Amino acid sequence: MVQEATLKLTVNDLTAGYGKAQVLFGLGLEVAEGELVALLGANGAGKTTALRTVSGLLRPWAGSVDLDGQSLLGFSAARRARLGLGHVPEGRQLFSLMSVEENLLLGAAFLAWSGKSDQLERIYALFPRLAERRGQMAGTLSGGEQQMLAIGRALMGKPRILMVDEPSLGLSPKLAEEVLSTLSQVKKEGVGVLLVEQNVALSLEVADRGYVVEHGRVVLQGSAKELASDEGVQKAYLAL
Repeated sequence: MVQEATLKLTVNDLTAGYGKAQVLFGLGLEVAEGELVALLGANGAGKTTALRTVSGLLRPWAGSVDLDGQSLLGFSAARRARLGLGHVPEGRQLFSLMSVEENLLLGAAFLAWSGKSDQLERIYALFPRLAERRGQMAGTLSGGEQQMLAIGRALMGKPRILMVDEPSLGLSPKLAEEVLSTLSQVKKEGVGVLLVEQNVALSLEVADRGYVVEHGRVVLQGSAKELASDEGVQKAYLAL
């Protein structure tokens, strides 16, 4: 846990699934402002389902999700975003026929124009390539640029906790490192980041802490250094 950080997001005993198929079995985790937490596990372990349930896209069967001590159960995804919970979904989910700037502004639909303008400048400073392409259609961007846009759109809403699902998917190693380096910068600005990332080695390089999920349950947690040196993690995810 990052020292002297104020706890922002707490998830306890989260149970969820699709139809009659249960995916999460009492999952729990915490993310504080100003720290980057990695959620690790094999495909199908429940990582994406966890993020979708926390953000309000999927209704939990049981358990609790609290932000700053306030329960989010029953709140829509839009209301959770207004309260400071951002979500960058797997696959980016951009509006391909809208411009870069139009996509960004959609992420701040609930802010006053002055707030939107300030956030635009912040995002363009964080992602200079988006500033260069502000009038370009999102669907014509490269994969790396689209991922930057997806992250930038989520940051437009001024989240206190940002959940990011598989940001390096389909990117070259160089671009993947660039994207995760940007998330480290976001963390330094005081935003808590919950990261789901297929590249476990890279995610542990930038993370402060991590949780390992198997079959919808947290089976191991600790500092990034502890997890990287764990024999089971090395064999399962680091090919060591």
